[in-house]
Amino acid sequence: MKQFEIKNKGNLLDEHGQVTQPGYARQLILDYNRESIKASKWRIKEWDYYFVGNQDYGVAITVADNSYMGLVGALFLDFKNQQKINVSKMFPFPFGNLNLPRESSTGDINYKSKKISVHIQSFPTHKQLKVRVPNFDGGKPFELDVKLHYRNQDTMVIATPFKEDEKAFYYNQKVNNLEAIGMMKIGDKQVNLDHNFGVLDWGRGVWTYDNTWYWSSASGQLEDGSLFGFNLGYGFGDTSQASENMIFYQGKAYKMNDVDFGIPDSSFIDPWHFTSSDQAIDLTFTPIYDNRTDLNLSVLRQDAHQVFGLFSGHVIIDQDKKIEVNNLFGFAEKVRNKW
Repeated sequence: MKQFEIKNKGNLLDEHGQVTQPGYARQLILDYNRESIKASKWRIKEWDYYFVGNQDYGVAITVADNSYMGLVGALFLDFKNQQKINVSKMFPFPFGNLNLPRESSTGDINYKSKKISVHIQSFPTHKQLKVRVPNFDGGKPFELDVKLHYRNQDTMVIATPFKEDEKAFYYNQKVNNLEAIGMMKIGDKQVNLDHNFGVLDWGRGVWTYDNTWYWSSASGQLEDGSLFGFNLGYGFGDTSQASENMIFYQGKAYKMNDVDFGIPDSSFIDPWHFTSSDQAIDLTFTPIYDNRTDLNLSVLRQDAHQVFGLFSGHVIIDQDKKIEVNNLFGFAEKVRNKW
């Protein structure tokens, strides 16, 4: 598969609002400017999504400005007890007023309402997340105070156009192996997040109305203590210049070609089999929880399975280095959006 690596700095979009360099990178080399978008302002979508956790529990924070709809949310997943608590604030027509940063490493996010407050600060070495939900679980408050430290030197970045709409694009960065130091609290119950790993999904773009994506992410350590993670995905846009598939090993990114998630026809909670045509990826994914979303608002629709579980098998990097993976926690999802 052809893989074009973006190495030259410049603007993400040209004067016609089209992607200047479709391909992948290891950092946000191209500059995203909302003013350069030529599509309707109703179609612009921007978000920051954080997840951190392990096979016992997970927490996710979302801040999204989808032009006609904004969303700020906190999600807690208890895998042992098969429970989830989700509180989100939806509001109409932000049209960029959330002021989400133009790059991931600088700029802060501040949102406050009676329902939820989110404060995300950027530092050279880490992100600081402070979140509070006064009424999270039957009147119990939720608090998150955590620093997410950068542990990888590389990230996954992809600039993806869409064949069906020349003004549509997706500019995405996944920052894997974020190491947490901090805590989460629900009522009187405090959860220590120290040394759990997580990911930042930073997305900016103009999407077509009906699309499906497949995304899988894992961040953690191998049995020998080596830092390891991956970002795998496919399903939307024109990826003829590059895939978004990367393995992260000891902080460095290794570009992979294609991947198929091997989702079973029987059920999303049955084992999946991740493979690539060059045999560089061979992983069995054993689910432990399906975070199911089925939102149907006629014109707007989301049909999503975000499945958490454990990965075992192997990947091959640098053509001949085989890395064994044993019960690495992560997630994989299939999401269809009409938005």
